[in-house]
Amino acid sequence: MNHLPLIIKREYLNKVRNKSFIIMTFLSPLIFVGIFALVGYLSSVNNDNVRNISVYDESGMFINSFEDTETVKYKILTSGTLDEAKKVTENDKSYGLLHIPKTENLVQLANATTFYSEESPAISVMNKMERTIETKVNNARLKQANIDAEKIKELRVDLEIKQESFAGERTSEVGSIAKLIFGGAAGYLLFMFIIIYGNMIMRSVIEEKTSRIVEVIISSVKPIKLLLGKIIGTSLAGVTQFVAWVILIGVLSSVVALVFGIDPGAMQGQQQEMLLQSQGVESGSPDFMLQVMDAYNSLPLVNLIVMFLLFFIGGYLLYASLYAAIGAAVDSETDTQQFMMPILMPLILAVYVGFFTVIENPHGTVSQVFSYIPFTSPVVMLMRIPFGVPVWQQILSVVILFVTFIGIVWFAAKIYRVGILMYGKKASYKEIAKWLKY
Repeated sequence: MNHLPLIIKREYLNKVRNKSFIIMTFLSPLIFVGIFALVGYLSSVNNDNVRNISVYDESGMFINSFEDTETVKYKILTSGTLDEAKKVTENDKSYGLLHIPKTENLVQLANATTFYSEESPAISVMNKMERTIETKVNNARLKQANIDAEKIKELRVDLEIKQESFAGERTSEVGSIAKLIFGGAAGYLLFMFIIIYGNMIMRSVIEEKTSRIVEVIISSVKPIKLLLGKIIGTSLAGVTQFVAWVILIGVLSSVVALVFGIDPGAMQGQQQEMLLQSQGVESGSPDFMLQVMDAYNSLPLVNLIVMFLLFFIGGYLLYASLYAAIGAAVDSETDTQQFMMPILMPLILAVYVGFFTVIENPHGTVSQVFSYIPFTSPVVMLMRIPFGVPVWQQILSVVILFVTFIGIVWFAAKIYRVGILMYGKKASYKEIAKWLKY
């Protein structure tokens, strides 16, 4: 009789009926959305704060240069000394004091300008003041040299090199960022799933071993079927929990945004704005919106979804087999530490290669090699796909991954068969090597 479906069903039901599993299925989305909503609320409160800045301009050049905004108000001080200006600023509990001294030349003025504050000022505020002073000083220097600043501004050409493949596909820096986000999210998601549910399988094996339940089960079931049933059953439970999380997070985010008027993603606004400014693109410009649409349309979404599922299944099964083998080889969770590093190192290496190599050169030698190695390919290849990887390379990587999984299952089953019945003796690498010969 084929016991594998019964084992899968038993493992699945044991996991989903577990109280801690049910609690975490509903509690984790609540915590996740709650944290993001709290951070979003705090960010909105922080952005609503009005910063009052005193400007002590001894040079007299910048009296009408600083323009108030919704969050920054400027107060020009025209009399007194610097010490008096500091006292006035402190008494008014202002955000800070900008001191522009009177110097012999404009270069000295630019180098001697100082901002006094009780705490470290915000980067955005400093950048705004620096750009204002810099523009005014540069225009003044051009005027001193009898050069028309407006004429130079008219003659200035802002260059943005357009990106296009030989096949005619348009790309952009915004598109590259979008590809990085999609690929990085897919790779990191798989990385976290393997660690969380791999440990779940390992603890399940240890629990059955220490409770001696496995001695009864193993009398009527082959070890490899028991191993596969445990891996597949736990995997299905993990997928069920993950789908529940996605649905609940989506629903809760909508409820929070609708009822409380809080955007859980508000905290990303400033970081995104700074990133776009570093790329020379204004978030509200038509060019930016066009680039976003082009980036979205150029993403191989169907390819990403299909390959994510394949690498998700193959990568998880591969590492789950190793986690189950470790669980069978030890008597307690504290004894697993010596065996965990060889498993975690390829995963950590894959993440580092993905974020520091694939981003810079997705089709380079290093990126390609690690996208074929089965222990790193699930993460690295998923991060490469948005940048355009030939289908044959993706299929080859998937085939290598599943062939390796079959070999690892055989390897893990040999350890599982012996280790599951070993008690009171701490396993070592030398001892495990002997088990493979039995």
